[in-house]
Amino acid sequence: MSKIKFIIPCEEANHVCDKSQYKNASIREKIALNLHLIFCRACRKYSSNNSKLTKTIKKAEVECLDQKSKEAMREDFNQALKEISS
Repeated sequence: MSKIKFIIPCEEANHVCDKSQYKNASIREKIALNLHLIFCRACRKYSSNNSKLTKTIKKAEVECLDQKSKEAMREDFNQALKEISS
């Protein structure tokens, strides 16, 4: 039987925080993250900033360009680069 590991390094805690943001973290990962956050101020700050970023992006209702517009911009940009380098 394997030992359950609850103490995780900061890098893994940040990864689990990101996964949790997108609802991809398992229960075990969430528990380990919460235990880590009790002791680690830096990761608590990372988690807080991550939550603020997620809320801001959801609230912003950003609209993306369609593929045709993106391609037209890319062509205009490449043309401008050619003109400058000539």
